[in-house]
Amino acid sequence: MKKLGLVAIAIVALMIYGLATRGFGAAVGTAVPSPAVDSPMATASSRQTAVIAGGCFWGIQAVFQHVKGVISATSGYAGGSAKSAEYETVSTGETGHAESVQITYDPSKITYGELLRVFFSVAHDPTQLNRQGPDSGTQYRSAIFFANDEQKKVAEAYIAQLDKAKIFPRPIVTQVTPLKGFYTAESYHQNYAEEHPGNPYIMFNDAPKVANLKQQFPDLYTGK
Repeated sequence: MKKLGLVAIAIVALMIYGLATRGFGAAVGTAVPSPAVDSPMATASSRQTAVIAGGCFWGIQAVFQHVKGVISATSGYAGGSAKSAEYETVSTGETGHAESVQITYDPSKITYGELLRVFFSVAHDPTQLNRQGPDSGTQYRSAIFFANDEQKKVAEAYIAQLDKAKIFPRPIVTQVTPLKGFYTAESYHQNYAEEHPGNPYIMFNDAPKVANLKQQFPDLYTGK
């Protein structure tokens, strides 16, 4: 992915390609049911983290920055080693990393399963293998990096639930894998969608995700 510094014609080509490929999977914005298996809502305020991946981290971060109960969302890398957690290297698709987002949330305000419901509903298309819209490569794979057995149980049960209900026209390809480490991305990638709303990539690929969040989850949407 070489989105930064692209000439205008390359950006336009990227948008056209994204339009052509978007229809191959389930549309981003497919409403999914609540998870049948979920962590209980905590009785006291605290902080927990979730790490997910689903295409370019700009859009995933933008969505979860607007979810009630989320304290922060940070773009970064997960799946590979610390020494290869650098944008240009990850972009080769050979590091094992996926562009990921670490979500810090208050479990007394939102559950882990509810975060995954947003993830599957509006943040990305979980049926696209090693790609998301115009971006292709293993670094854009759909993945849930679980930190403990509870997160693993909820994630696996939810994927099975959605596949059994045939919510999407194709099987979910989201990987559920243990989190070995999360490495924060470079500063220029943080809050990118918010700081560059006029970027054609953001306008075409990411702004609609936030709009879908507001429309589908008004009780969870926050305009912060």
